[in-house]
Amino acid sequence: MNKTLIIAFVSILAISAFGFISLKENSHNVRAQQDALTLFKQFKMKYNKRYADPDFESYRFGVFSENLEVIKTDSTFGITQFMDLTSAEFSEQYLTLKVNKNQDNSKIYKPKDDVEIKEIDFTTLGKVTPVKDQGRCGSCYAFSTTGAIESALLISGVGEANTLSLSEQEIVDCVKEPEYNQLGGCQDGYMDESFKYIIKNKISKAADYPYTAVEGKCKDTSSFEKYAISSYVDVPSGDCKALLTALQDHPVSVAIDAKNLQYYTSGVYSNCSDNLTHAVLLVGYSSSALKLKNSWGTQFGENGYFRLAVGNTCGVCNAASFPVL
Repeated sequence: MNKTLIIAFVSILAISAFGFISLKENSHNVRAQQDALTLFKQFKMKYNKRYADPDFESYRFGVFSENLEVIKTDSTFGITQFMDLTSAEFSEQYLTLKVNKNQDNSKIYKPKDDVEIKEIDFTTLGKVTPVKDQGRCGSCYAFSTTGAIESALLISGVGEANTLSLSEQEIVDCVKEPEYNQLGGCQDGYMDESFKYIIKNKISKAADYPYTAVEGKCKDTSSFEKYAISSYVDVPSGDCKALLTALQDHPVSVAIDAKNLQYYTSGVYSNCSDNLTHAVLLVGYSSSALKLKNSWGTQFGENGYFRLAVGNTCGVCNAASFPVL
């Protein structure tokens, strides 16, 4: 009898303990859900998010909640304007770069051996134009192209950093097959093909050919004021020393793996592969980091910029080029 009572008593304790643990877990889950909902409300307000209906908003909240777990995995991650997108959606909308790895050997950069690689930041020198926003168009290649040319013009004494702005839309509309080796538009593109177009046709100011974030018909620009380049140069693929040597003279268009930049807020980023999916502009170097200008608006990262660990982080040394005026 005593043995039976003891067994019953132990069973009751076990059930009670299990119930307490379950209650504690449920309470924790409820608090986590409430915290996520509070963060989601703040996110919507900060980034002016609007959804078509309650069901769609509920779905986006689910995606946001899943991404809250992702950003715990890296110290450079945080809540960004892309937190309501799945990784697949983000890639489809923003990571459409198509790199042509067949470099023209007549345009390969050959740095001098005696160049001292010093720390440099062209933003502090006033030789970088303001950060722009490509919107939901896969036109990063166009922004990298115009950014490089804008900086080259500023360095040569042409224009002012706060007013000089070249037309990304002209590149989006006009640099495409069959004449150029890319689909162009918001689907895919590459800086070298854009440079080829500008060598032949020059490029308009953004004020004359404004950005719309959608692919349009190539306009007649013969009446517009235009800017010219004479050629472009490819940095040897994988040669990080050559890239930093080129950077001593001017910013450089580069391609990187940007998959996890969806979550980047600040710091020196290195959580990436060398699968090149996005075009940006390399504008600075220090012993601790590379500084790059993005085209996702000033709310992204560090006022529109981000930093990479020095070296071939995210494949930054693998597909770099720059214009020659």
